[in-house]
Amino acid sequence: MTLADGFILLAAGILGGLASTVASVASVVSYPVLLALGLPPLSANVTNTVSLVLTGVGSVLGSRPELVGQRARVVRLSVLTALGGGTGAAILLVAPADTFAVVVPILIGGASVMLLLQPRIRGMVATPDSEDSRSRKLGVFAVAVYAGYFGAAAGVLLLIVLSTMLTESLARINAVKNAISGVANGVAASLFAVFAPVHWAYVPLLAAGFLIGGFTGPRLVRRLPVRALRIFIAAAGIALAVKLGLSAYR
Repeated sequence: MTLADGFILLAAGILGGLASTVASVASVVSYPVLLALGLPPLSANVTNTVSLVLTGVGSVLGSRPELVGQRARVVRLSVLTALGGGTGAAILLVAPADTFAVVVPILIGGASVMLLLQPRIRGMVATPDSEDSRSRKLGVFAVAVYAGYFGAAAGVLLLIVLSTMLTESLARINAVKNAISGVANGVAASLFAVFAPVHWAYVPLLAAGFLIGGFTGPRLVRRLPVRALRIFIAAAGIALAVKLGLSAYR
């Protein structure tokens, strides 16, 4: 690895950490960078996942004000995302990494549009009873499976599920998303560290950047108006869907 590669990895980590905590699309930055540095898709995917563990750590530290009073909720939901993340990682280890290549762009694009329109759609606005909904809990688990398997814009999908589940501000929901997606990612990363082709030389600098970006991101979220934050996240998700779609369908 050259000095230039090191600077690229650190910068990609910082931008990816910001993208993860603010817009839920870390992969739009870090995954393409790893591919550009010569890693094959599977190795880039698992190397990115292992490095992303520190984004979760940074985002939890940076989101402490938004997480006040939500500890029990985060613990409950973390059980679902831990199980889902482990399941998705196990599937990746035994199945082709490109299985979702065709449907992932549609999934991400659809989730981004739904996030944008969610306040206007009857039945998608959270109520006091929504947090106990089995279907919504199943949705959290399903997104965590996807996060452990592939993960591109899993945060967008998780945010839309949580937005229909929790009667909280978008900033507080985003903080919960960061915390519980970090758990899913951590479980998947543990399996990948043992069984997958992680490119360890790239992990320290990328992970350091993720930590910095993950810690800084929540500070930006606090300063963004709710509508602007929702539009920004949706736009970033749509951009990633288009990028992945061009790669998958050409």
